[in-house]
Amino acid sequence: MTGWIILGVVALAVLWGIVTYNRFVLRRNRVLEGWSSIDVQLKRRHNLIPNLVDTIKGYTQHEERVLSKVTELRTRAEESGTTKERASQESALSKMLGSVFALAEAYPELKANDNFLNLQENLNEIEEQIQFARRYYNGTVRDMNVPVASFPSNLIARIFGFTEAEYFEIDLATQRDVPEVNF
Repeated sequence: MTGWIILGVVALAVLWGIVTYNRFVLRRNRVLEGWSSIDVQLKRRHNLIPNLVDTIKGYTQHEERVLSKVTELRTRAEESGTTKERASQESALSKMLGSVFALAEAYPELKANDNFLNLQENLNEIEEQIQFARRYYNGTVRDMNVPVASFPSNLIARIFGFTEAEYFEIDLATQRDVPEVNF
């Protein structure tokens, strides 16, 4: 009788381990899918930048420093490795893109240019898509990280090498700083 009880407990433990492992695989795949969505949107944004820079160059000959910085940041963002590095580079790029749009305020003929307006609209749309993809990705990261850190599922995570994923935080060019209000 005791042998059957021990066998039953071992069978339940093995079954629980299999189910937990499969959940980790599912969650890891969702994290990868979420990152893929972010990556697609970031590539769309990167592809838009050369057109934006070329359009602005025609109007702002003396703003070459800003435009070359945007191009440099785009390249560094594309080459960054980890999620944290990518987020940092993309945030820097977003801030510089915000500066580019601020430059447009000084050039009324640029603000009236249909190509520039179209590019600005496309960038806004892409950045909204990045936000949606980022929210999904960070949700899947949360769903992965909780069981990786929680007992007893963390035992299976350690055995099979499942680790916590990094969240993706990025400031976008279309976001505005909240103004400081003093009373």
